[in-house]
Amino acid sequence: MSTNQHMVIISLDSMGFRDINEHQKELPTLNKLVNGGTWVKSVTGIYPTLTYPSHTTIITGQYPSTHGIVNNTKIQPERRSPDWYWYQSDVKSTTLYDLARQKKLTTAAFLWPVTAGSKINYNLAEIFPNRIWTNQVWVSLKASSPLFLLEMNHKYGKLRNGIKQPQLDDFITACAVDTIENRKPNLTMIHLVDMDSMRHRYGVRSKEAMEALHRLDKHVAQLIEATKKAEIFEDTNFVILGDHYQINVNKMIHLNTLFARKGWSSSKNNQTIEYNWSVLAKSCDGATYIYTRNFKYLDELKERISRVEGIEHIYSQEEAVKRGADPECTFMVEAKAGYYFTDESDRPTIVEEVDPDTLGQPDRYNGVHGYDPDKAGYQTTIVFNGPAVNEGKTVEKANLVDEAPTFAKLLGLEFKEKIAGHCINEVLKN
Repeated sequence: MSTNQHMVIISLDSMGFRDINEHQKELPTLNKLVNGGTWVKSVTGIYPTLTYPSHTTIITGQYPSTHGIVNNTKIQPERRSPDWYWYQSDVKSTTLYDLARQKKLTTAAFLWPVTAGSKINYNLAEIFPNRIWTNQVWVSLKASSPLFLLEMNHKYGKLRNGIKQPQLDDFITACAVDTIENRKPNLTMIHLVDMDSMRHRYGVRSKEAMEALHRLDKHVAQLIEATKKAEIFEDTNFVILGDHYQINVNKMIHLNTLFARKGWSSSKNNQTIEYNWSVLAKSCDGATYIYTRNFKYLDELKERISRVEGIEHIYSQEEAVKRGADPECTFMVEAKAGYYFTDESDRPTIVEEVDPDTLGQPDRYNGVHGYDPDKAGYQTTIVFNGPAVNEGKTVEKANLVDEAPTFAKLLGLEFKEKIAGHCINEVLKN
């Protein structure tokens, strides 16, 4: 197989198999890509199925237990807003963009998670100010390619309205289009979040989510057109992927409230936890990690959790690690569909219905992810199209870890260390 020297990877956050399977004909760009390329229909994600662990798996081919990004946010129970895994320094595995850099290929990334502080040539990192003494401009400049960020903000900043959607995706797409046309990076990675935001706020199959899907189809068309203007279209392989799907919810489970009542931690009135906790729930939304320190009553803990409404399964530490989750956890707890976990420590009840008037506030959702990737109807999907990709082909199943080695093969790169994923060879022309 002859390799091509340009690749554009577009992540449509929360896109599932159902989105293409049920709406393909309404989406002219995706429809054309599917028919002229290879559609890997059902892609099984990693555990937990969260954005930051998933995007790190997508470009390392490793599970969270290996690459180290085991959650979106860090264990900081004393903080109401814990820090996210923004920085590449937290990644313990080789990334696709580092492989590209080693081969002297140019790279660009637009809100791709966990790339802050990386050596990507043109990087607009996903990060926000999380301390009162800083601001968005300062943290973004520190985390991104500073001169590039200033140039893009000068040209397209008027499109933004903070981090609100769909304006943020409009801004990111404009920046990516400009960069493709004028800089022609070998590897471009774009993360668009419009549909994920709408699903959290309005529900998975809501009118707002479906409108976002149609907007995303138009953004994909803009990015393809940019490669034509740059005269690299004939040499570019395109990848359109989802990182996870979502499930509708209407009830919250507050396990830290339970632990505080049992005396296993001390809650504060701002829903945080004192530093001297013995048992801690760390939410992944549809699942939650349970961590313990100097705690002897594990059987009682497990039995008490199992009696809570909405609990579907409790994975032991060994089972959690086998599924690729954090090896430091004591248990991993899975919620039933319709339920999700919060980290809140002082709620009136352990299980609480979501008040519709609170939707859009932190931790108040209509749809979430983070669940076991094997949950029914919960698979994501990926579409390949380009000169090195088979035309008019479908592959029934693959795993999220298989994407990175497939990308590497398309770019003529190779992971030196042993990785969990395997190249999806059916995608590639001989």
